[in-house]
Amino acid sequence: QVQLVESGGGLVQPGGSLRLSCRASGSFFSTRDMAWYREAPGKQRELVAAITSGGSTNYAGSVKGRFTISRDNAKNTVYLQMNSLKPEDTAVYLCYGDYGLARFWGQGTQVTVSS
Repeated sequence: QVQLVESGGGLVQPGGSLRLSCRASGSFFSTRDMAWYREAPGKQRELVAAITSGGSTNYAGSVKGRFTISRDNAKNTVYLQMNSLKPEDTAVYLCYGDYGLARFWGQGTQVTVSS
């Protein structure tokens, strides 16, 4: 089946930046809607950003203006550029792919924003 593998997480100071990557295995990536979710301790999983196969994007209000989701279909990869990071952005970030009847999640990558 499809495998989603995230990378790019790490420790960053408030105000810093990180770029997350999610590479999908298999076929049909270019026709699929993709998204980034996050899970913070004590909080429910929330949608951070989404991008359709056509390139339309949507963002959570808390990250709008700071985060940018994009995709490179030639590389089967979706990105999340995170700028002006805040401590409340600390979470495990998970890649999500909507393949119609099958929906897939990555294992997650840890982002920690701390001084």
